[in-house]
Amino acid sequence: MVFSSLLFLFLYLPAVLAAYYLVPLRWRNAVLFAVSLVFYGWGEPVYIALMLASVALNYGAGLLVDRWRGDRRRVKTVLVLSVALNLAALFFFKYYDFFAENLSRIPGVSLPALGLALPIGISFYTFQAMSYPIDVYRRDGGVQRNFVTFGAFVTLFPQLIAGPIIRYKDVDDQLKSRTHSWARFSSGAQRFTVGLCKKVLLANGIGSLWDAVSATAAGELSVLGALLGVLAFSFQIYFDFSGYSDMAIGLGRMLGFEFLENFNYPYIASSITDFWRRWHISLSGWFRDYVYIPLGGNRCSRLKNYRNLLIVWALTGFWHGASWNYLIWGLYFAVLLIAEKAFLGKLLKRLPAFVGHVYTLALVALSWCIFAIEDTPRLLSYLGVLFGVSGAPLVNAAFLYDLRSYAVLLVVLILASTPLLRNLFGRLPERVRAAAGPVLMAAGLLLSTAYLVDSTYNPFLYFRF
Repeated sequence: MVFSSLLFLFLYLPAVLAAYYLVPLRWRNAVLFAVSLVFYGWGEPVYIALMLASVALNYGAGLLVDRWRGDRRRVKTVLVLSVALNLAALFFFKYYDFFAENLSRIPGVSLPALGLALPIGISFYTFQAMSYPIDVYRRDGGVQRNFVTFGAFVTLFPQLIAGPIIRYKDVDDQLKSRTHSWARFSSGAQRFTVGLCKKVLLANGIGSLWDAVSATAAGELSVLGALLGVLAFSFQIYFDFSGYSDMAIGLGRMLGFEFLENFNYPYIASSITDFWRRWHISLSGWFRDYVYIPLGGNRCSRLKNYRNLLIVWALTGFWHGASWNYLIWGLYFAVLLIAEKAFLGKLLKRLPAFVGHVYTLALVALSWCIFAIEDTPRLLSYLGVLFGVSGAPLVNAAFLYDLRSYAVLLVVLILASTPLLRNLFGRLPERVRAAAGPVLMAAGLLLSTAYLVDSTYNPFLYFRF
């Protein structure tokens, strides 16, 4: 089940909100736990057992860490075992076939591929649950003794399958007591609608262009056609993922939670470092706190700092998928971030601001080619067209047709990826904003519903991670 589906919008969500607000406050975490399991198991009920095992493992680890806090050896054993078991489950379902396939290329090695379906959102909820006993050990959050409440945290359906990654310490107090009010609910509903419009009207709209371009043989593409395709995917993945995050934050607010932001207009960044402070903030923060800093962060020699960056970004890339292109994508950003730390960052600060923006957008757009195209020969062919070394024409009829067809949408996407529209709306008189908000919300819901009724194209890119 996805947020941008008629089933979710008009059946599941109304039923959940009714059940949640009709029961007494002390039962609401139990309701959330139950309805979240229904949400997760809707398409793959067999994996509810895996989800419950993750809940039980990390709940028990947190209790043991708290109980044996004075025994350093015991506590470290518990932490190591809990992390190992979490990662073992993630490895088995997400990465086993990748390693089996690649190791089987070694003479004398033959590992069977299992062909298991990837549990939706396993990368997100594994990281979320795994951080809990570590936070208890660090005293960054209190131990949770109520299994149902902890289960509600791990399985919380608004951000269960595509983030943002919520750490226990961020919602510890909210799980115990949270504020429910009409103002907060209304704000959440508006935020959800913004995300829905981003996903359905913008991401889906431009996604069809990328699908058409990526399905075209390299020999039939023009240089500008390949560039247009890259721009289409850049906008699709941003509005797809940030739209999902907006919907998750809005749903959380409707249920009394306040989740941290996950995006902050990354396409206005002035450097790659700045971009990663604005894109998928919860994932960057997770790797910073649980991998980068424990490795030594930047409080070490320059070479060790570069080593730490390489490790973190190799893991970040591989986190996204069991394919070589994701690992290359992560290392690509590692090299750029190291270059900015070494010398490029200081140079960019001396240059006019627009240079940094153009530099960032160009390198990020190139990274999306690596990210989007998993087949290496096909990726190289596409890059050959993009950089004009394959003999492809600069312009062809297909490019001109696509440009005419999507010109208006591209202008809207450019404006929507900056804070301009938000700032202009914020400058309106308060009474105008108060009156316009519900009208815009109703129009957004109506248009999104009409699109969903009329179209079957509705993928969520980050569900596969």
